Amino acid sequence: MAALHPRRVAWEGARTFVSAATTDAYWWLSDTVGHHLGPMYQSRLCETRMRLQATAEADAIHAEADAWRARLDELLDAHPATASILTRLISETTSRLP
Repeated sequence: MAALHPRRVAWEGARTFVSAATTDAYWWLSDTVGHHLGPMYQSRLCETRMRLQATAEADAIHAEADAWRARLDELLDAHPATASILTRLISETTSRLP
């Protein structure tokens, strides 16, 4: 198995979560995030969805991606084994995006 670079996983996760937040893939991702990462992350994903639905500005998308990157960096620092879970979430979510 290839080594997972935590910063890369956090960045890819952030991009994927934000991309999915305003699509039908959100519903699957929300349930899966809640199951694997916990209700706090599921709630944050819901907040991201609401903010992005309220505005379509590129700045909002970048701000959300930055916030998710920081969140996922912290998660991976505290729980490095989460990298494999996040990698699977990223892959599955990407396959569900339009």
